[in-house]
Amino acid sequence: MTDYQRIEKAIGYINQHFRQQPDLDEVAKQVYLSPFHFQRLFREWAGVSPKKFLQFISLEHAKQLLQQKYSLADTSFEAGLSGTSRLHDLFISIEGMTPGEFKNEGENLQINYSFAETYFGDVLIASTSKGICHISFAEKPGEELKTLREQFSRAMFIQKTDMHQQNGLQVFKNDWKDLAKIRLHLKATPFQVKVWEALLKIPFAGVSTYAEIAKEIESPKAARAVGTAVASNPVAFLIPCHRVIRSTGLIGEYHWGTTRKTAIIGWEAAQSAGER
Repeated sequence: MTDYQRIEKAIGYINQHFRQQPDLDEVAKQVYLSPFHFQRLFREWAGVSPKKFLQFISLEHAKQLLQQKYSLADTSFEAGLSGTSRLHDLFISIEGMTPGEFKNEGENLQINYSFAETYFGDVLIASTSKGICHISFAEKPGEELKTLREQFSRAMFIQKTDMHQQNGLQVFKNDWKDLAKIRLHLKATPFQVKVWEALLKIPFAGVSTYAEIAKEIESPKAARAVGTAVASNPVAFLIPCHRVIRSTGLIGEYHWGTTRKTAIIGWEAAQSAGER
């Protein structure tokens, strides 16, 4: 197992048994580590103990955030986010592909791609000369690359790490100081771009709902369409679709797995609490 796979399995076990409050020994057994080594690994990964992490990823935590009923802007202000906690805001610019690029399925585009390790598993990241066009978690690298090639069937693909990719990957290391350098070049409709821009406004360690995003983009009756746009997000983590949950407070589905979504939400909460 990789370190992330151990953490993923541990979080999955905790999610299934949180009502029984499993102790350190019990969870450590699930990932074939001694309690001492598991505790140390978990602290290195999340910055807090497994017990503390459990508190952050519980559904009650998500419900409490919703019950405050703050707008996205007020949530950001009230949280007092600053410095490295000012994660996703509109310093990240989105440039939609031209209608011609969209229609021609990437004809005349050169797309560089590479694979990288992150806290939450390996990712496939791709970019054009204008910016990042794709990030996905790659449990099966070959299949992820095949899917990307199908989306841009006429583009030329080169396995290469460029500056756009390097800038984007910094966010996986909790390094947000160079957000202004990040550029996105996305194949999207105007509505999708509008939704993704709203996702970028959700503050670090915060959550929102589909209905709240619909209100944010001044389309309050379009919650279902918002859900479709969120699900079609081509840039995992950087555009934080993992921060959108159901209005009931349930974490909800995630293209790259509910356990991974829960892990990311919990990790962000732990990091935010650690900075405060």
